[in-house]
Amino acid sequence: MWLALLTAIGLMLVIEGILPFLNPRSFRQALAAVAQANDRVLRIAGLASMIVGVILLYLARNLF
Repeated sequence: MWLALLTAIGLMLVIEGILPFLNPRSFRQALAAVAQANDRVLRIAGLASMIVGVILLYLARNLF
């Protein structure tokens, strides 16, 4: 289980590092837009992200 967790965290860090590495200016603008968004929008985006993540995990565990 620890190996899977560390693999998932490592993969997440690699994926999250792609945009700032390739286009730091765009990344900075995106962060500024997120910082100015209201709490409701951020909560909805977070919930949507979690739902998509759970669906992907379910599909990965049950289809592959």
